[in-house]
Amino acid sequence: MTDTDAAPAADPLALARGILRAQPFSRLVGADVTAFGDGGATLELPIREDLRQQNGFVHGGVLSYAADNALTFAAGTVLGPSVLTAGYSIDYARPATGVLLRARAEVLHAGRRQAVVHCRLLTVDEHGTETLCALAQGTVRAVG
Repeated sequence: MTDTDAAPAADPLALARGILRAQPFSRLVGADVTAFGDGGATLELPIREDLRQQNGFVHGGVLSYAADNALTFAAGTVLGPSVLTAGYSIDYARPATGVLLRARAEVLHAGRRQAVVHCRLLTVDEHGTETLCALAQGTVRAVG
């Protein structure tokens, strides 16, 4: 087989989106992976009324879900697809409002089987302005 006969490389973003779509809860909240590669990943989901708590802000559990998945996807770019969150912490900076939640994660350090990852959770308003609402940091481990 020559170089011209080789099949095109798989699209990493398309693969990440397929993995996310395989998660029933991610489909339920309408999440999408919008960036994936080079030690980073971005997860986005529309802010809907049914994702808010009693005061009208995005529920902390939704922010936590987004952080967990973004951390794990970012780690997967350096550790491979078989990874699990070993643990993470999240600090809420301000109530989350807007039309879109964006979780932007980046690997801070990676070894052969473990990565430390940081995530900024941002809300986006109708004009496209981002506002920081939470920060998370976690450890993700390769499995299998």
